[in-house]
Amino acid sequence: MPTPILHAVSSNLETLPPQERRLGKYILNAPSSVIHQGITELANICGISPSTVTRFCKTFHFKGFPDFKMKLAGELAHQTPQNQYQDVIAGNDLEKIVQAMEANHLASITDTTRLLDMNELRRAVESLCQAGRIDLYGVATSSIIAQDFYQKLIRIGKNCTAFADSHMQITSASSLGAGDVALAISYSGETPETIDALRCAKDSGALTISLTQYGNSSLASLADIALFSSSLEEGMRRGDMASRIAQLHVVDILFTGMVSTEFEDFIPKLESSYQNVQIYRKHREV
Repeated sequence: MPTPILHAVSSNLETLPPQERRLGKYILNAPSSVIHQGITELANICGISPSTVTRFCKTFHFKGFPDFKMKLAGELAHQTPQNQYQDVIAGNDLEKIVQAMEANHLASITDTTRLLDMNELRRAVESLCQAGRIDLYGVATSSIIAQDFYQKLIRIGKNCTAFADSHMQITSASSLGAGDVALAISYSGETPETIDALRCAKDSGALTISLTQYGNSSLASLADIALFSSSLEEGMRRGDMASRIAQLHVVDILFTGMVSTEFEDFIPKLESSYQNVQIYRKHREV
């Protein structure tokens, strides 16, 4: 099974320019060799320029070839036969289904954690903490992720919205400005409504964050800060199960990072929201 990086290269291979495609094919065929080669050596083998290698790496959101090599080497070192996503099988025993779901979700979390760029993650946390207002965009399954983040953010007193309706997303994005943040969620990174909402927010002056599957996508290329989840889940029958868990994993990291950063401010608000829910829920029960 390919690593997330190799899967992303394979998935985007046909969309790359000819010279970058040649490099991508070589990487897919000999990933273990690439991590031991210098940029000039690799360029000569593929018959391309070193600048093409750098451009290829930046297409996949790496800082350059050394960053690409380091992260590919880390993935190859941790690759195990157990990290296999399992599809739905007709007549499968319930016990095997339980084991398959556990394996899929654990693999998605592990793969996603290895994809996280700590500098980008840190920028996202700091921006969300400082934001005057936060817009969350997502449709279909991604709207569920946005709603999950929304209910977390309002508990710590952040001014935020999470509209699933594409017209309302544009309406809200139009009123953002400098000091605000828009976070758009789309597993494919190609959902037109989500792209439009984030572009509108960006044009309005807000800082933009994307959360997509790992790889090159329109949404990630548009965002000021690009965050990624595992891209290894395939097939029509999974119902975006593992990918949903991966995205929730990133949202939980963002939220926990925010609370840890602004501990003295956010913890009292969390405690207050919890206590008020307990008080008013008890009154209703009486």
